[in-house]
Amino acid sequence: MGINFDELKNKATDALREHNDKIEGGVDKVADFAKSKFSGHDSQIDSGVEKAKGFINKFDDTPDNPPSQEQPPQPPPGQ
Repeated sequence: MGINFDELKNKATDALREHNDKIEGGVDKVADFAKSKFSGHDSQIDSGVEKAKGFINKFDDTPDNPPSQEQPPQPPPGQ
């Protein structure tokens, strides 16, 4: 009986898609804890958080910044 890695990958991907906001909240809490324990390393911790959130957002189907409903200005006719 072997491990079905494709099934594990699919379950992890589904969890990332479904619980993206909760996972990001957890990452923020871990970052706050790490900053409290390792003062002076805030920039490295923040860098790791941004990388983790970038990875998590690869699986998010909704954009973080939804497109604006406004239409861009149209140039006058003949230009």
